[in-house]
Amino acid sequence: MFYISFHKYANQGLYKNEFEGLAFPNGLVGGPATITGESILRETWQMEMGYSKWVDLGILMGMVVFYRLMFLGILKLSEKERPVVRGFLVWHRKQATKVLDPMP
Repeated sequence: MFYISFHKYANQGLYKNEFEGLAFPNGLVGGPATITGESILRETWQMEMGYSKWVDLGILMGMVVFYRLMFLGILKLSEKERPVVRGFLVWHRKQATKVLDPMP
């Protein structure tokens, strides 16, 4: 579920946009003077750094298009199937009323 969740790509894109290319002062004793934004993303936030923020945005846009098309398909399928289901229910009711007619 993690890989198909839009939250993953939205948060990674946001944090990559904010932290990449920056350097922060290091408050730890005995460490380097500065910490890069990439190391914060990789080590602290444990983000995948193999691709850019634009790939995250592209995946999000692809999800939008896919979900819209899926919703359209469901609507069209339900529009075509509704008369078939209603016809079956009407036919089933006619059969049931013929069976339930009392004999004279």
